[in-house]
Amino acid sequence: MPEEFLRILLDQNVPQALSGWLKGKLPGWEIQHVNELGFQGRTDEFLYLWAQENGAIIVTYDEDFADSRFYPLGQHHGIVRLRVWPTTIEQTQNAMERLIADLPPSNWRDCLIIIDNQKIRVRKLK
Repeated sequence: MPEEFLRILLDQNVPQALSGWLKGKLPGWEIQHVNELGFQGRTDEFLYLWAQENGAIIVTYDEDFADSRFYPLGQHHGIVRLRVWPTTIEQTQNAMERLIADLPPSNWRDCLIIIDNQKIRVRKLK
């Protein structure tokens, strides 16, 4: 289990149940869902700025966050873009379980991580 501390912001399109599941797996991390913060319905821009001000990595199904024209590498703390289908809690947990097992938390910072049903891709600033 990863020992490094991370702060995670789960986007509103991520099942809220993932928050409790992740907190159980990673009790030393700060994991918050936008609904827990009262941010439901807020814009991507608002969530992005909040994440930057609070040093959080965004976990989302929203493909806009993977667009480097709007969210350039090196200018955020990290984005995990989920591309698993179907978007059930089980598939979401599966994807996050693979990420936790396969990629050290230090490699989550400042990167764009894209997880699909079969692989994990990491894009980082060179």
